[in-house]
Amino acid sequence: MDGLDIFALIVIAILLALVIWLVVLFGSMPGNIARKRNHPQAEAITALGWVGIITLGASWLVAIVWAYYTPRETEDSDAKLKKRVESLEDQIRQLQAGGGES
Repeated sequence: MDGLDIFALIVIAILLALVIWLVVLFGSMPGNIARKRNHPQAEAITALGWVGIITLGASWLVAIVWAYYTPRETEDSDAKLKKRVESLEDQIRQLQAGGGES
């Protein structure tokens, strides 16, 4: 092997490593975005992102859009849950205050 063949193999190896790195980067991108935004379906988004990369399909784009979309019912249910917890804490305080007198 002469020097040019070795150089060509090194370039091919670097390009192959770059392609693998890009596939991993883009495959995990929707899931990472969803986890950073505390999305309730982050695991499903991660799976869809990898399926989209593997099949070279449009599902990767769907996963990206889904990662940025927060369902309204989650926001509403969080507010309802907070109100319910506050109500139960008030009831507990009232029971504890009334229970000490009995």
